[in-house]
Amino acid sequence: MPSTPRGARLARHLAVTALRSWDVPPELTERAELVVAELAANAVTHGRLPGRGFRLALTYDAANLLRIEATDARGDRLPHHPPADTALPTAGRGLLLVSALCHHWETVAHPPGGKTVVAHL
Repeated sequence: MPSTPRGARLARHLAVTALRSWDVPPELTERAELVVAELAANAVTHGRLPGRGFRLALTYDAANLLRIEATDARGDRLPHHPPADTALPTAGRGLLLVSALCHHWETVAHPPGGKTVVAHL
């Protein structure tokens, strides 16, 4: 996807279209839509390098487990799990949302210099 706001919107739209075509339960689709929107926005905002896009991948299995992967080019800018017991921060609220909607999320290296944020719902 292009690393632009339009690319982030397109990623969200394509994800929802795919999930609906796979007959993913509506409640899971709604949660996934929010997670994809946040991860795509983060990839565009914090993971952008000129001339490089980001990648979104979805995997859904028979046990109703959904894996969302957002890969960008900035492996030097890693997201951090926000502390849950502090006041609402002025930035990073999206990752609080991701944490609330996912069973688990993590960041893994994506050679040669990028990163992938993986969310499990």
